[in-house]
Amino acid sequence: MKLWSVALVLLLVSAGAEAEAPAWQAAGGHTQLPLWPGAAPDLQSVPGPETVKSSDKFLAGKPVTNVFNVTRPTMTVYAPTGRNTGAAVVVIPGGGFQILAMDLEGTEACDWLTSNGMTCVLLKYRVPSKPYEWKCDCRPHNLALSVPSLQDVQRTMRLVRFHAAEWHVDPHKVGVLGFSAGGFLVAEISTNFNRSLYAPVDAADKESARPDFAMPIYPGHLTEGGGKLNTNVPVSSETPPTFLVQAEDDYVDGVDQSMVYYAALAKAHVPAEMHLYAHGGHAFGLRPTPDPITGWPRLAETWFRTIGILHD
Repeated sequence: MKLWSVALVLLLVSAGAEAEAPAWQAAGGHTQLPLWPGAAPDLQSVPGPETVKSSDKFLAGKPVTNVFNVTRPTMTVYAPTGRNTGAAVVVIPGGGFQILAMDLEGTEACDWLTSNGMTCVLLKYRVPSKPYEWKCDCRPHNLALSVPSLQDVQRTMRLVRFHAAEWHVDPHKVGVLGFSAGGFLVAEISTNFNRSLYAPVDAADKESARPDFAMPIYPGHLTEGGGKLNTNVPVSSETPPTFLVQAEDDYVDGVDQSMVYYAALAKAHVPAEMHLYAHGGHAFGLRPTPDPITGWPRLAETWFRTIGILHD
């Protein structure tokens, strides 16, 4: 059975469960853990119960499965198949901070990563979340009020490093991969890993939230208009090496999102690689279509080796 179908069963039967974290399973297995020992910080009300629905729109012959109304965030850990390289990737699905595309931009990414010997940590973060304030003054307390999703990302990064020995993960090879809104969260965690967004809840929160590498795929919300970088993503020399993919005919968020972010990375001398394609639109995930852009995972595998995350 494909990883994505197994994971969706888990989402249905264990959504909202506050169980003690199960033990790590053998290679090829997976397990789901709650992010927070109790209620998540700054928890907000949602329109209804958590639900899983398939869209009417098909991509590459398959529907897209979305999760709605997440209030109990989780991470599902997938062990690598075959040789374990020690690398791990936190995968952050998109959905406009309203829903989560858990297969197209989640479990299908885990299928790819684990086949390359990497541990995949699929994040189910809180949605819908309070709208982001693009032109906030960015003081920590103001940023914290608008980013419950980023709190979940920070917590996930710290938990992965806290469990690194148990999960056979190299704590210096923990990256992030996100799509659309998840791509924006990749940029946020890459530039806001040291911001204090919640009070520490246990020993895991002593770990670093900084990614060792970052992959925003067709990211949104990275500009404030006029070609200016969103002030919520203050790129610096500490921003990790970054791999960007976007299509010029992406009319949902716009190709300028990646271009402006890439320019900021270059200015800060952050190692970055950007791939722009003429066609592909938005939300193509990893599903193969006639558009060449869907071959981007092969380019990413080369990049992993370029930055020393994978070795031949």
